[in-house]
Amino acid sequence: MNKPNLELADVFRSLDLDSLEESDLVLSAAQRRVLRDITQCRTAALGGHLEQCDQCGHQQIAYNSCRNRHCPKCQAAARAEWLGERAADLLPVEYYHVVFTLPDQLSHLALQNKRAVYGLLFKAASETLLEIAADPKHLGAAIGFLAVLHTWGQTLQHHPHLHCVVPGGGLSPDHSKWVACRKGFFLPVRVLSRLFRRKFVAGLRQMFDAGKLRCAGQLAQKSQFERLLDGVSRIEWVVYAKPPFGGPEQVLKYLARYTHRVAISNHRLLEFKDGRVTLSYKDYAAGNVIKTMTLDAVEFTRRFLFHVLPTGFVRIRHYGFLANRCRRERLDLCRRLLVAASAQPVACDTTKPESEPEIQREAMVCPECRQGRMIVVSRLEPLKPGSLWPVRPVCGADTS
Repeated sequence: MNKPNLELADVFRSLDLDSLEESDLVLSAAQRRVLRDITQCRTAALGGHLEQCDQCGHQQIAYNSCRNRHCPKCQAAARAEWLGERAADLLPVEYYHVVFTLPDQLSHLALQNKRAVYGLLFKAASETLLEIAADPKHLGAAIGFLAVLHTWGQTLQHHPHLHCVVPGGGLSPDHSKWVACRKGFFLPVRVLSRLFRRKFVAGLRQMFDAGKLRCAGQLAQKSQFERLLDGVSRIEWVVYAKPPFGGPEQVLKYLARYTHRVAISNHRLLEFKDGRVTLSYKDYAAGNVIKTMTLDAVEFTRRFLFHVLPTGFVRIRHYGFLANRCRRERLDLCRRLLVAASAQPVACDTTKPESEPEIQREAMVCPECRQGRMIVVSRLEPLKPGSLWPVRPVCGADTS
């Protein structure tokens, strides 16, 4: 994959503190750290090492990565390692993709209470899937799945939703057999939607009554908060199931695209000129047509920072028989019941995004002579803290 001509770091470095202070941009400590890490990633600020070809003696500097999960340049290695582990968890069944989305009316509340609301999103969605799947009227089985939080839409607006990847079946209540779902159909989305809505609204009400939500303005009043909940309780919440993936290879291809994504990749940035950023996006309402839009750099940054997660918040979680505490034991049981006890973990070249193996091999070959291999000959210390790009808060926002 070719290196993009424009990067997020280029936009963030252009911002001066005066422009931030004059805007309504809100920066927290976590958001300041993200801006700092992205601008310093693979620069002298983080140090690095000197590489030398063992054949022709050609030397080059390789700077360290920031390893921030919001940095688009740092996701490839983490994704490859995570996918390698997930390949051992796959079962020889169809996999389904279920998406739970919060209504727009709750977006502002979610931004003010990221940890609480996103945590409730995981809780309500996971309980909904487990409960409906266990109901004998539907599947009557204990399922397992992983859930991945995304908070953005294509234009970087706040759009919290949960992607769930679910094997097509589960364990019977007595764990004596594998219960497969109907081919091409997992669970009824209308039933999922209404139970999810009921659980989420109930969870919000409990948190408000316990004083665990930060509500601005009139929403801090009990009557206004109840009015908000009454409004969202009357609309249909979007829960949909995409067509089944098929086999494990298709699941890994999907996971490679979705699990370690950030709000926007560098390759979607087209131009940065006169303080304005032009980016590409997919317009789903127009039949997935690729379009472009231009935003002021401060507005672009404001939208990007919507999607900075609270420190330590886990955005990929496992449930049911894929939960960490029982995964190995339950997966072994599932394979035995599927008459797959002797099957080896799925091995395919999709455990890493298509271009990553080539990138890694290319990095070891000397770019000058194309014969030798680059080896590390010395380490480069990071620059002193005083030389780092300064980012200071304008005001506060919840990312705790």
